[in-house]
Amino acid sequence: MKRLYHVRQSSDVGQAARPTAGLESGPSPQRSAGLSRRRLLAASAQGFCALALSQLLEGAAPRKDLPHFPPKAKRAIYLHMVGAPPQLETFDNKPKMKDWFDKDLPESIRQGQRLTTMTSGQSRFPIAPSVFKFDRYGQSGAEVSELLPYTAKMVDDLAIVRSMHTEAINHEPAMTFIQTGFMIPGKPCIGSWLAYGLGSMNKDLPTFVVLNASHSNPKANVQAISARLWSSGFLSGEYSGVALRSAGDPVLYITNPAGVPEQIRRKMLDGLGQLNQLEDARLHDPETRVRIEQYEMAFRMQSSVPELTDLSRESEATRRLYGDDINKPGSFAYCALMARRLVERGVRFVQLYHRGWDVHGNLPEVLPSQCRDVDQASYALVQDLKQRGLLDDTLVIWGGEFGRTIYSQGKLTAKDYGRDHHPRCFSLWLAGAGIKGGAVYGETDDFSYNIVRDPVHVRDLQATLLHQFGIDHERFTYKYQGLDQRLTGVEKATVVAGILR
Repeated sequence: MKRLYHVRQSSDVGQAARPTAGLESGPSPQRSAGLSRRRLLAASAQGFCALALSQLLEGAAPRKDLPHFPPKAKRAIYLHMVGAPPQLETFDNKPKMKDWFDKDLPESIRQGQRLTTMTSGQSRFPIAPSVFKFDRYGQSGAEVSELLPYTAKMVDDLAIVRSMHTEAINHEPAMTFIQTGFMIPGKPCIGSWLAYGLGSMNKDLPTFVVLNASHSNPKANVQAISARLWSSGFLSGEYSGVALRSAGDPVLYITNPAGVPEQIRRKMLDGLGQLNQLEDARLHDPETRVRIEQYEMAFRMQSSVPELTDLSRESEATRRLYGDDINKPGSFAYCALMARRLVERGVRFVQLYHRGWDVHGNLPEVLPSQCRDVDQASYALVQDLKQRGLLDDTLVIWGGEFGRTIYSQGKLTAKDYGRDHHPRCFSLWLAGAGIKGGAVYGETDDFSYNIVRDPVHVRDLQATLLHQFGIDHERFTYKYQGLDQRLTGVEKATVVAGILR
């Protein structure tokens, strides 16, 4: 339970979590003379702890040195397509490949690059052109696949990056890398860094919320994800993401048990808070304070979460915009609308995961349903934010953790193929908060295998994200294990100015 809730406190909670009369008044004059030195120091520590707690529950402030410069973004929604959407079927059109059907990938293109164990044993690497059509859309003329007709309608709101790359070739390290800046788990993720640096914009909901959307195709290959992806790592536990469930109670055990009224729950939390204050005075463990904050946030979420998840007041126009799937709790459309409601209520960072994109085989059957799951809702989210005046300072990101190969994994036919992992190039898009709408950035070779213009590493993406929040990624550090740790690590990272207004 220690990291179940991510908490920022307000002064009204400080009133509720009051210390006992004994802690407020201290030892009486009649008894002071008989106190031992140890008891006197302990009583004093309890008094200081009560004072510190009241200040703590007024709300932790952001770092005083942030932002480094005027920000474009106040909040972000990151739509992560877990499993890696194939760029060849979404945003990176390669029409010349139709003449290469079932021919071997030239060694001059592969250049001995690393392969996964799933295809390294293949005797050949036959080219598999996409079976889906592309067209140009908007004033920018950006090319988008027929699988994403709604996304195609908003290309002039998006910056499409076709030259992303990473070193990770397997899902878990690749997802960990793009979310935390390091392939090995244990570092804080993007949402935790922002929560730590910029603080909360509300008192009744977490600063950083995670949503896990369901996928519709039972044949989709699903990758496992875990709370390590929204962990605060070496930062305090209060900066971890809070995962809201899509079915049943959004947060487990947040409702009062049957027969326990709110007043009794309040008294219980007051008593528990006082015990934790004593523990904090004895051990000075920061996680004890986090525990106090978490219990208090959970108490306030008993009111804020039911209001958040009540969609009855959404207009009919909004419901049509997102589509019928918003009536299915857990669907991507439902979660996208929930993401808008969260940022509207002051949540700084929303991470939305959608699984099932790992198309090693049966791609022509599985991929269309994956795109249908997210296409209309992604469009609706951007347009909804724009209509409400929120897109100007809300950054939206859509993409996976790496790309996929031009060659087929397994048997290739005219109507069926699969694609293996490919870290050397992939595509994603960004919108809002100072992003240049209509931009198409970067270029790959005719095989979508190597980048030939304007490469963007995942560290560059992270540096750009922080930049939009007014943060210089090189100056935004946290001392841990003798090092000045940062999201972008120690290697060079560059803000992608070409996609910024």
